[in-house]
Amino acid sequence: MKVAKLLFTDGEFKYERNDEKLNYQEAQIIIGYGARSIIEEDNFYLLLKEKFPNAEIALSSSSGEIFCNEVYDDTVALTIISFSTAYIKTSQIDIEDFSCSYDAGKKLIENLPSQDLKWVFILSDGSKVNGSQLVRGLNASRPEEVLISGGLAGDGDKFEKTVVGLNQVPEPNKILAIGFYGANLELSHSSIGGWESFGLERVVTKSHDNVLYEIDNKNALDLYKKYLGKYAEDLPASALLFPLSLTMHQDSLSVVRTILSIKDNTMIFAGDLPEGSKVRFMKANMDRLIDAANDAANQCLKMNTHTPKLGIIISCVGRKIVLGDRVYEEVDIVRDVFKSSTVLTGFYSYGELSPLSPFGNCALHNQTITITTVNEIE
Repeated sequence: MKVAKLLFTDGEFKYERNDEKLNYQEAQIIIGYGARSIIEEDNFYLLLKEKFPNAEIALSSSSGEIFCNEVYDDTVALTIISFSTAYIKTSQIDIEDFSCSYDAGKKLIENLPSQDLKWVFILSDGSKVNGSQLVRGLNASRPEEVLISGGLAGDGDKFEKTVVGLNQVPEPNKILAIGFYGANLELSHSSIGGWESFGLERVVTKSHDNVLYEIDNKNALDLYKKYLGKYAEDLPASALLFPLSLTMHQDSLSVVRTILSIKDNTMIFAGDLPEGSKVRFMKANMDRLIDAANDAANQCLKMNTHTPKLGIIISCVGRKIVLGDRVYEEVDIVRDVFKSSTVLTGFYSYGELSPLSPFGNCALHNQTITITTVNEIE
């Protein structure tokens, strides 16, 4: 397995890392994350086709690009991959061709041959897809022990529209899957939030998909404002500092849910909150958020017997906004754990996809850093 990467900035390719002299004519897959204003232009896609004529090209808009141990904006971070014996298969769908995101996710996995499949990497429209329904559909068709991870496309902090494209100029409504095949692929994954929970655990008593009406039979927004205190005056912006911890079932692990907006005295989240699920309020602690990146990287290393060749970090735009000038620290600490032999890349997203338990079902996360690593054992 050979991995190289390029950063496209100021109208040209810069900052190449190609330690193993990967021949771009032999590249099998190019994965790029970048500013929507760049990747949705026809000329940019044509540049990629000219530079990588034999590769499949997967592109997603982002809310910040991860390149080496730095975080960039208004660029495109490109990862170039070539395998010795492993191989890939790809699929893309349009969510408007399906009645719901569940059906879209189910079909997306069914489009990939299951024999020798080890990992499915997902890049999805982040504005119009229901991420919770999407992962349920992905899991419904997931072959046992196959890892599914990825993220929902971003659009900076504008939240206007997101674009994704497989072997085409990226567009809204698209979801793509890259299937990685081969018995000699070694994989690992992790997802950690690092937020502090506080207050009592409470029950969602009235909700519809991602709209929350009541907690413990009380108006959820009124209760939320009570816990926020002085920060309630700055809603909805201050909601990034106070997400919810959500536990679906008694024995399940919790995920983080971000508040997107407030409408008609209800709270709208970036993922579903089913009735009967348990929630707790959470608050930001900068050091704990950064420590979560360290823990996530070490979790991955514990799952590997060899040093990963590639590490893909997908972290939430909410973390980026909350961390501010310290955002580079969560990437830098992952670099410290993996050392320079692992190529790091990734992006800031509108939702992160990764299992909660080792190689279990995929889950939708918000405000979470996720890492997936891959190596081809030769």
